[in-house]
Amino acid sequence: MNLRALAAKAVFDVLERGVSLSVALPEQQKLLSDGKDKALLAELCYGVMRFLPQLDHCVSQFMSKPLKGKQRIVHQLLLVGVYQLYFTRVPAHAAISETAEACRKLKFEGLVKVVNGVLRNIQRQIPALAESNDTLKYNYPGWLLKRLKAAYEQWPQIVEASHQRPPMWLRNNRRQQSRDQYIAKLVAAEINCRPGLSDDAIELEFATDVSRLPGFAEGAVSVQDGAAQWAATLLAPQDGELVLDACAAPGGKSCHLLELADIQLLAVDADSKRLERVQQNLDRLALNAKVIHGDAANIDSWWSGERFDRILLDAPCSATGVIRRHPDIKWLRKDSDIQELAELQKQILDHCWQWLKPGGTLLYATCSILPDENSNQVAAFLARTPDARLDALPQQADPQAIGWQILPGQDGMDGFFYARLKKATL
Repeated sequence: MNLRALAAKAVFDVLERGVSLSVALPEQQKLLSDGKDKALLAELCYGVMRFLPQLDHCVSQFMSKPLKGKQRIVHQLLLVGVYQLYFTRVPAHAAISETAEACRKLKFEGLVKVVNGVLRNIQRQIPALAESNDTLKYNYPGWLLKRLKAAYEQWPQIVEASHQRPPMWLRNNRRQQSRDQYIAKLVAAEINCRPGLSDDAIELEFATDVSRLPGFAEGAVSVQDGAAQWAATLLAPQDGELVLDACAAPGGKSCHLLELADIQLLAVDADSKRLERVQQNLDRLALNAKVIHGDAANIDSWWSGERFDRILLDAPCSATGVIRRHPDIKWLRKDSDIQELAELQKQILDHCWQWLKPGGTLLYATCSILPDENSNQVAAFLARTPDARLDALPQQADPQAIGWQILPGQDGMDGFFYARLKKATL
């Protein structure tokens, strides 16, 4: 199967059908057997998503008329071709010939000359990628730029960080060895790394296949971004406690909680398909939790036991803090989504609070960098909840701030937000 044709199919699924790249890409990768081919396919798809406005503008400049309907997949193929010319080391002649051949594989024989001609014209001229407006200049949707500008003086640095390729982070399983002991194993395997800020975090110098990681299959280590690893650390579970992970899939934070303490854990998620990942992670690490398909905004419907000592609420959000890992978020999200998400977060937060014991702790978390989902959300909750108080986190640069906002690229981590809330005793 032609690799560029597979890339065009994945990009088409994202841009025309609204499928996330994390779903669309694996569907095409499974048709390839070679690891290097799978990696190149990922590079092409992620690259198109990162630089979509500029690539789209470039293609449009060299087209006499836009492609419509079923032919849109050829437009996506041209985006893949232009990305190769500008951003990869693929020789231009190979990029053009393989992309033209992909047009045949996609059964658009009549457009092969168009693809070939557009790419050759671009190759001859290599025009500067347009920066005539902010969307083109920053490869960001206008609505999101507006929100970032309103929230952060350093918004250009945030945008730039979200274009960078993210590092690969590991979480050491302290039940098997200390972090220093595992780092020694990585060094012995010639995998360069450094310890992260949180106690179990390890940042790799270069991403590697998990099959190379010592003891991965036996649960010695897990892949998890350094920012996400703070969730279990900040919730700080204690032996014997009843803990709820309210939006648990895919299970990384659930597993980390169980690695930290001997607790009774309920791992709950509304997505039954993603819950399978939770159980797979638990099995690999030889950990036990009660995995429940349920709605965190309606705990009464699936739980009749006692209230929880601690609750981790990693709330559904815009995921604007992880755009560097999922650049398709920029094109799948809409401005109107933010208010809808904020309302959903409010409902879940209020309901989970009812199920927290007096004296208990709730950690509110998102992988967003937008105040409406983070500091503003928590401030509104505190204003309407008399028995809630904010527990300042030592990691906060400003102890008076509402929560801890990690920005993309900060200490190598993804964008994340944490607020720890304590419930008054009776």
